[in-house]
Amino acid sequence: MPALKFEDYVVGPGRTSSGRTITEADIVLHAGQTGDFYPHHMDAEWCKTQEFGQRMAHGTLVFSIAVGLTAGEINPDALSYGYDRLRFIKPVFIGDTLKARATIKEKRNYRKPDLGIVVELVEALNQRGEVVLACEHLLLVKRASPAHPGP
Repeated sequence: MPALKFEDYVVGPGRTSSGRTITEADIVLHAGQTGDFYPHHMDAEWCKTQEFGQRMAHGTLVFSIAVGLTAGEINPDALSYGYDRLRFIKPVFIGDTLKARATIKEKRNYRKPDLGIVVELVEALNQRGEVVLACEHLLLVKRASPAHPGP
């Protein structure tokens, strides 16, 4: 991908990734990496007695996969500045297939005139097209020319 400058980003257009199916191995590995062994993720028998009736993926696992799915396009003139407004909207289960949709939501000035912030709405969708996770990804992007301060 060619290097995009702040001025090149247009509010509205987005992209959707290919799919990624959640496996039991994903959940077990994530539990081991994070130390989150709550029964909601690890105890199939206990989960049968709960509202959803089955184990669910960790929200942080779903977030990690969604972010990874959007990372296919690399812009060498942009850095991730962080994520805001992260929400786990619906549970994700073993066997669910996720896709990530990233849509340019907004552009903002930054305290340094040679940079700007591009806000992407990142949504993870399951195989039924339901949004299961949403957040805003903030990209710090080089400008083609420095911004001029207001009057």
